[in-house]
Amino acid sequence: MTDVIDVFVPATTQTQVQPAGLKNGINENADGSITFLLAAPGKTDAAVIGDFTNWNLDTNFQMYKDGDYFWVTIPSTYFTTGQTFQYQYIVDYTIKVADPYSGLILDPDSDQYIKPGNFPNLPVYPTGLTTGDVSLYTYQATPYNWTVNNFQKPDKENLVIYELLVRDFSEADSFQEVINRIDYLETLGINTLQLMPINEFEGTDSWGYNPKFHGALDKAYGTPEKFKELVDLCHSKGIAVVIDVVYNHAFSQSPLCQMWWDENNFRPSANNPYLNSSPTHDFNVGYDFNHESQWTRDYVKQTLQYWIDEYRIDGFRFDLSKGFTQNFTLGNIGAWSAYDQSRVDILNDYKNTIWNANSNDIYMILEHLGDNSEETALANAGFMLWGKMTDEFNQNSMGYSSNHDVFRSYYLARGWNDQHLVAYAESHDEQRLMYKNLNFGNAANSSHNVRSLPVALDRQEAIAAILYSIPGPKMLWQFGELGYEIDIDQNGRTGRKPIPWTLNYDTDQDRMDLYDVTATMIGFKTQYPDTWNTTNNNLDVSGVTKRINLDGPVFDVVVVANYGVTAQNVNPNFSQTGTWYEYFSNATMNVTNPTAMINLQPGEYRVYSTQQLQNPLSNIEITDHTESDIKLFPNPAQNSFRLSQDIEHISIVNMNGQEVMEYKENLPTYSIENLNTGVYIINVKTEKGNRRIKLIKQ
Repeated sequence: MTDVIDVFVPATTQTQVQPAGLKNGINENADGSITFLLAAPGKTDAAVIGDFTNWNLDTNFQMYKDGDYFWVTIPSTYFTTGQTFQYQYIVDYTIKVADPYSGLILDPDSDQYIKPGNFPNLPVYPTGLTTGDVSLYTYQATPYNWTVNNFQKPDKENLVIYELLVRDFSEADSFQEVINRIDYLETLGINTLQLMPINEFEGTDSWGYNPKFHGALDKAYGTPEKFKELVDLCHSKGIAVVIDVVYNHAFSQSPLCQMWWDENNFRPSANNPYLNSSPTHDFNVGYDFNHESQWTRDYVKQTLQYWIDEYRIDGFRFDLSKGFTQNFTLGNIGAWSAYDQSRVDILNDYKNTIWNANSNDIYMILEHLGDNSEETALANAGFMLWGKMTDEFNQNSMGYSSNHDVFRSYYLARGWNDQHLVAYAESHDEQRLMYKNLNFGNAANSSHNVRSLPVALDRQEAIAAILYSIPGPKMLWQFGELGYEIDIDQNGRTGRKPIPWTLNYDTDQDRMDLYDVTATMIGFKTQYPDTWNTTNNNLDVSGVTKRINLDGPVFDVVVVANYGVTAQNVNPNFSQTGTWYEYFSNATMNVTNPTAMINLQPGEYRVYSTQQLQNPLSNIEITDHTESDIKLFPNPAQNSFRLSQDIEHISIVNMNGQEVMEYKENLPTYSIENLNTGVYIINVKTEKGNRRIKLIKQ
């Protein structure tokens, strides 16, 4: 019996200037070769290993040293067009890491938990040949065939952002399920989809705020091609895509931690060029980035640009942006929130770099929640900022008369120059309004008990009426439009929550009414921006009754609501006498005294306008891009509808994606008497092809 032992004897690392124009990570060259570039300040040696080296160290793959960088060029003979190969770096012959700039990785510990079907044909991990995360790269990959190449982003001032966690949007945890429900989002009227972190995070079951690779797509939700399909589909619907990025910190599995790591104290070492050994502020999680370091700034800029180049991302929401500072404020929260010029400079550097390389319509949204003087400086520099108004709107929805002034939902209330305040009543971080309505709402009036589900849902309609009528960009957290009431701390704050599609929300008419009212108010905002975003307005929103006057160039609007639990009078302050139309009741009012009081029942809201408003939901065209010219009428319909062509099959699907009716024969009319009021998709099959048409049942 003979034992064979392979021994690698490294050659002396050579110093050689790197080729011009390299970026960190992999560079495909014109001659088909690949150059690997690794930033590793303070390190002595580095080499590349991978399936192309049979996972063995080889002097042919030792990297040259150029100052703080290591690089090596590998000939094209090692690669095949379309081949996805695997690789790692070995640093100082003791540290094995995946490429910090990976676009995709294999994780030997977590990949087994990816739900079946989410990532077909996942490359096999080289078990027994290496350990740790492995980088994946497709050589001379076939470019994705984008169908939308000149997407016009919605104006910043008129964004309606839908914040979505892919994991909790469906039980499948997939981009595909978001694609499957795109009609639900389109009919809701949102024009921006904001995804909670989709970059590679530790594990497969997470909110995503525990990042380890900031430029790698997390495979838990799907393939790069599937994510591109989602972005492309959104763009075809006029919906921008923003991703949540987490640059305050990294977690221990990040190569940026592992290459400079203090094992004894389980934290980044003192010489880590990217990360602080100890956090600088009280709200840090994971390991704190040093944003004054040029290494960190290069990392942030390149990974941000990668998302734009590779996935056509329209913007970024920066998590915990107030942490982008080296000012030490541990134990002094007030100091952390105070104006910090260094932090302003760092953030502007990131913004300016992205805008200079692309265009200034890339959305740069900050979760800053800091001192207004600093937020003002950032907003005036072009950033958009989260405007948390959860407590105030929840006080209104619960029916209480303290802390219910929502004027700070408007940018001028904060002294800003532009409508860059993304105001919201709910986000992923906040307790659900409906949960508090049902558990803590005002129950003083037995005939209008806020803790009753129908009453609480009706009051959410009133929240939508006011929130979306305050000019400027807005955000809603997923399923707020359905009155989602599950405790944020059920199964742990970041734990999985029940999916509304499994809770039969679609059979609850009060919930579907809330969806319709939310979609209607969003539709008014996005389809009538000259009026709904006008600066010629008057916001009287401090009391239990609220009034918004919007004086547009063509027509004027008055929105009033009563958040009390008893009837109240409100002064509408109509801008003119004459005929006004109330949208939701379809009533007409002849105004002779503009300040005559209007009596509103508890939770009641009204939307008046000087011209009759069209149903904004009826303006949404849902098609499958076939050449079929089939028409459905009337639409909206009450009891039945007709079609302009003979059909072979009709399937009627609600906005939860569930089939509720089916016809397999051609009929003069199709009865919908048994359907609840709401929005439906009609899937029509004819000899000429398939068509998907939106139907509004009244």
